Amino acid sequence: MSGSTPSGDMSDAPGPSPAPSPVASPASPAASPAPSLDAEAASIVAGYAFTGPALDLGALLWNGACLPGAQIRVPLAVLNRHGLVAGATGTGKTKTLQLVAEQLSAQGVPVFLADVKGDVSGIGAPGAESEKVRERAAAVGQEWSATGYPCEYYALGGIGPGIPLRATVTSFGPVLLAKVLGLNRTQEQSLGLIFHYADAKGLELVDLKDLRAVVAFLTSDVGKPELKGIGGLSTVTAGVILRALTVFEQEGAGAFFGEPEFDTVELLRRAADGRGLVSVLELAAVQRSPQLFSTFLMWLLADLFHDLPEVGDLDRPKLVFFFDEAHLLFSGASKAFLEAVTQTVRLIRSKGVGVFFVTQTPKDVPADVLAQLGNRVQHALRAFTPDDAKALRAAVRTFPTSPYDLEEVLTGLGTGEAVITVLSEKGAPTPVAVTRLRAPESLMGPVGDEALDRAVRASPLYGRYAEAVDRESAYEKLQASQVQAAQAPAAQAPAPAPAGERDDPSLIEQVMGSGMFKSLARSIGTQLGREISRSVFGTSRRRR
Repeated sequence: MSGSTPSGDMSDAPGPSPAPSPVASPASPAASPAPSLDAEAASIVAGYAFTGPALDLGALLWNGACLPGAQIRVPLAVLNRHGLVAGATGTGKTKTLQLVAEQLSAQGVPVFLADVKGDVSGIGAPGAESEKVRERAAAVGQEWSATGYPCEYYALGGIGPGIPLRATVTSFGPVLLAKVLGLNRTQEQSLGLIFHYADAKGLELVDLKDLRAVVAFLTSDVGKPELKGIGGLSTVTAGVILRALTVFEQEGAGAFFGEPEFDTVELLRRAADGRGLVSVLELAAVQRSPQLFSTFLMWLLADLFHDLPEVGDLDRPKLVFFFDEAHLLFSGASKAFLEAVTQTVRLIRSKGVGVFFVTQTPKDVPADVLAQLGNRVQHALRAFTPDDAKALRAAVRTFPTSPYDLEEVLTGLGTGEAVITVLSEKGAPTPVAVTRLRAPESLMGPVGDEALDRAVRASPLYGRYAEAVDRESAYEKLQASQVQAAQAPAAQAPAPAPAGERDDPSLIEQVMGSGMFKSLARSIGTQLGREISRSVFGTSRRRR
């Protein structure tokens, strides 16, 4: 699989500077429209005549004709101003992601892609030339060449093909965890108290059994006073949280939490030849857990936000992050969650990261987030129902004024065609351009299972993340305390309650109710106790 197998030549170092894409010059068609263009078309084309490096998206469609000399482009420097790729199913959104990701990689910019349906993995292999591809390339003025790009393949918790990608519960944080557990606002706040307590006592929540142990302690007779001064934890709320965790684990989600935790700095690497690494998260095996994988994507983004320094405006982004199936992230989200997403998107731009949300209609994205997405690629929309028609009109109102009848255009676009407006190098919106998009040069489909497995196992990251590690954390510390309590002299043990007046406590309850636990917690608090500085999502990471 040419160009797809990660190897030891992957490096954090920038490597040789990649060659910039062709730029418009006074002699180029983009800068000097052909005489046959009327004034309106010439004005549109002039709006895309950038002087710096840019990505080539396609050619202008005007009066029913595709004009290969009228190139529609997006400046590389504005891709940290975020974007939206929208359109009905089957209109070509995935191929647009692939096209943009290829050119970003060629320009030395790392890319993150979520492969929900399993058909993006082909970006690591050269494409297959066909009559269709040749026709598309000729129509848009593209010099097409089959090319594979350097890739890493990941899988959540190792479920499916890919390097296992995990997070600790502590790192994931209460706001994101509340989202995947389906907790209401009150329960989310209680979960935040639990995390606060665990942080303060140095009880690291590595996996879900750690969280379960701390919840059980805080509702025990010994643990209840611990949170009394800040509101406490009701037995009812604790029961809801524990039941939600049980269901969560039964769905197989427990594998996503643990160690070794994925270090998001891995997403910022380049290949030895200077091309940006394309990180593909394979999600086909967990499609039935959409809330989980969409929220996990947000954890990756929040962790980057938490760790990266401020860099201001760069000539090219450090990373472009494509957030597929974005509607799943916002569906049923709490106010706190939506505020955190909005703040993260607003602020991460200054850290050199661009975020593109991918969904069916712009209405899937909250207005406060949508307002921050400066680059737009809108594929066809359908208007089969009154709700569809309403969504269509709403989408049209989000575009700058243009000579097109966008309601008519958006319902008549073909596959691989889109309405585009981006930010110019000066930060102003470009004219709306109906565009026929270029063809991706990598394989437009999944690679074979054997080739994917070879690429995963050849990666230098495989040995680092492949095997899960279950080190000592909150649950294990409680178990150790129980063993010490059992070995204490019988004279120090409390007198047993009369027969028939006591329950048969579980192992964890015995540990949590013992004086040894208090002693242990006090010791841990003295040695490791701290208030971890959390980001907007309450995420936190144990520093490496």
